[in-house]
Amino acid sequence: MKRTTLYLDADTEVLLKLESVRRQQPMAEIVREALHAYLRKEPQRRPPGRGEFRSGRKDIAERAEELLGGSFGKD
Repeated sequence: MKRTTLYLDADTEVLLKLESVRRQQPMAEIVREALHAYLRKEPQRRPPGRGEFRSGRKDIAERAEELLGGSFGKD
């Protein structure tokens, strides 16, 4: 698990502490459960344009200068 910091307004912090006492669970566990439920309720959407320009070749990055005629970095 990775440690992170969250900034909560005072009202949310009080509600979280009350829920922690009520459920007898650490606040961190309640936050993890809530985030997991929130992030899983909607289907994941791909970023716009992702995968639209696939060439099917895996060596493009390595051959960029060759493919572009070596025009980068030369004036």
